[in-house]
Amino acid sequence: MSKFQNFIFEDYSLEEATKTLTLKYSLDSQLNFTETYQFNFDFYKTMNTEALDRAFQSLFFMAGVSYYKTYMPSGIEIKKGYLDQASADFFSKTYQKGLGEFLYVNKLSPNTVIVFPTNSDSTLNMLSNEGEGQLSGIGGGKDSLVSIELLKNQPKVATWSLSHRSQLEPLVQTIGTKHFWVERQWDRQLLELNKQGALNGHIPISAIFACVGTIVALLSGYQDNVVSNESSASEPNLHYQGVAINHQYSKSLEFEKDYQQYLSHCFGDNLRYYSLLRPLSEVRIAELFSKIGFNKYKRVFSSCNRAFIHSSDKIFWCGECPKCAFTFLILTPFVEQQELETLFGGKNLLLTNELESTYRQLLGIEGHKPLDCVGEVKESRAAMKLAQAKYPELNKYVFDLPEDYDYKKLGPNSIPEEIFKIVESVFNS
Repeated sequence: MSKFQNFIFEDYSLEEATKTLTLKYSLDSQLNFTETYQFNFDFYKTMNTEALDRAFQSLFFMAGVSYYKTYMPSGIEIKKGYLDQASADFFSKTYQKGLGEFLYVNKLSPNTVIVFPTNSDSTLNMLSNEGEGQLSGIGGGKDSLVSIELLKNQPKVATWSLSHRSQLEPLVQTIGTKHFWVERQWDRQLLELNKQGALNGHIPISAIFACVGTIVALLSGYQDNVVSNESSASEPNLHYQGVAINHQYSKSLEFEKDYQQYLSHCFGDNLRYYSLLRPLSEVRIAELFSKIGFNKYKRVFSSCNRAFIHSSDKIFWCGECPKCAFTFLILTPFVEQQELETLFGGKNLLLTNELESTYRQLLGIEGHKPLDCVGEVKESRAAMKLAQAKYPELNKYVFDLPEDYDYKKLGPNSIPEEIFKIVESVFNS
């Protein structure tokens, strides 16, 4: 039983002078939280202010998950903003599934009910947006770099990022397109509350990114909020009390389609969201990156999550986490050994004894897939098969891989047809 009855969405507001969006939440109007987003760029002159307010509301509701999870109260109250039934259902589902790993780690029921109330009897009216072109989110890793390399010759393309400016500045300069910086400040009170026993764990952070990207698109005059989530993001890491738990739920095709439906409900086809890399396996993305991005970005990119914690100020690879282990594995078949080892301080992670257990998990030989943004078991196995041809020592990993598995085979996607035509020839090469 939670010590609080209601999680309250108190208020959101934009201070135009500082271009700062402030989000306010509380638990029973007793414990208060504040989160801010500063949009550090010139705003598009003809944007629809009503549409922008709707986008602010979307982020307001989504970002609340960081504070809701502290005590998981049974009630949700909305003091500002409007939700019709379709919108309430979207946020209820995203909280429920996006907190799956959190519920597992905290030994809570994966069937814990999270219900957003409606406070609007009528369906929300659709709002227009005059933007055009593609706005691609940049996170620092290889996937988003493949996307921007595929899109860079389109008539109107830009990139955007959320926080970590000191780490990302060299990368953004290397990309060379127009870039929009956004700075997020979450309430550091969470750190103290966690010490006092408040619940902590993984949130659907990519769903928050999706909502921020929609705001950036409106503020900068773009139509498409492009992300770079691959097919394997849809695979669960494990099952808990009969429920699939996916660390990457908010990167999954299921969430992508749900958010597309929500955007269509609010904005029609004037604002779009899709993953450009959705049909591709992680191994195929690694192969493409080795051809079109590795040499260009090798000194300024990182897929290691530890490089992006709030206490870090530079790009690096720790060489110890599952993300590093997986990235080294899938690049091994396509990148020259010395070049790849240079990224990791001269180490060959595949031959590092301390990572053997991690690789056994990635390969599905023992335990479950690590709770991190890593690929499917079968594509890890496909990459390991290719790596074993380079390093006979890796034959200690024994596993099965269906003869008909092809890491180049395209999976399902929800990319707009005219955008898919731009990348189709590369995907099929």
